Formats: sequence, C-alpha cells, structure tokens
Amino acid sequence: MQAFWIALGFVFLAEMGDKTQLVSLAFASRYSAKIVLAGVFVATLLVHILSVVLGESAAMVLPRFWIDIAAGVSFIGFGVWTLRGDELKEGEIDKPSRFGPFLTVGTTFFLAELGDKTMLTTITIASQQRQFVAVWLGSTVGMVAADGLAIMVGNLLGAKLPERAIKLSAAAFFIGSGIYVLVQATMLWWR
Repeated sequence: MQAFWIALGFVFLAEMGDKTQLVSLAFASRYSAKIVLAGVFVATLLVHILSVVLGESAAMVLPRFWIDIAAGVSFIGFGVWTLRGDELKEGEIDKPSRFGPFLTVGTTFFLAELGDKTMLTTITIASQQRQFVAVWLGSTVGMVAADGLAIMVGNLLGAKLPERAIKLSAAAFFIGSGIYVLVQATMLWWR
C-alpha cells in the first residue's frame, strides 16, 4: 500500500504545471470535462503500465545501490525540470481531428506523455518499489487527480492557477527527496 501512496504523491506533484496538464486544460475548453478525464485516464493507464514495466525491468538488471543513486539524481533532475516548467505552444492542439473527442484526447495525451516527467517519475518509482500493481495504479490516480484538479479549478475560477507557487513547492519536494535518497544510498553503501 505504501508504494501506491508514494507513486500517487510523486506523480501528482510531477504533473503540476506539466505540459500534459496544460493539454488537459486546453482540451477542457473544447470538450466536456468528463470526456477529457476519460481520455486522460485511459491514456495514463497505458503509458504508466509501460513505465512500470520499464522501471521493474531496470531493477532486475541493476544493483539496488545504483537504482537508488539513479533515483536520487532523477528526483533532483525532476525538481530542476519543474522549476524550468513546460509550455503549451499556441495552436499545438487546435488542429481539427477526424476522430471523436475521446480518441483525440486519449491519443494526444498518450503521445504527449511519452518521455515526459511523469512517465520518468513512474519508471523511477517502479524501479525502487518493485510493486507493479500498486505503482501502476498509484501513478495513474495521481496523474488523473492532478489533471482533474486543474480542469476543475480552471473551469471554476476561470483564471490561472498560482503557477509559480506550485512549481516552487513541487521542485523543492523533488530536490529534497532526491537528496534524501542519495544520502540514504551512500549511508548504506558505507556500512
């Protein structure tokens, strides 16, 4: 159960201000929130099952010390990436689609998520936790919750979320977590 909550929390934070969250917001202005969330949910299930497979495969090949070092460095990198932020370029999702809204949202979100910060976060967590279903479902719930929250708040307030405060908080969490994991790994190494 702990792996579920770890995956949910880290992915939720990683998604704040991420490009795929901006894609969700943009689609919510075109389609109903239910269709957007359904498309996000299915795409996330698919991307994160791939992420967990990749993470657990890496854990089978590499010693635990190197997994922890890679995870610590990755978390610090995710913190820096969060500070840098992502942008949705003008007209990036405005192209008309011959598919229905659900397939348009799902396909676009799936492709935007490949190699994205939240996918890499899920791979990292899966390599550490090694609890396939818990990490897969936790990362999926975290992603859908972050995108759902952004859509809901964006629709209710009709204004931007406090992007700077969200970025700084998420970045500090990732960098702090990365430092913690690195310290723990080196302490175990020297024992």
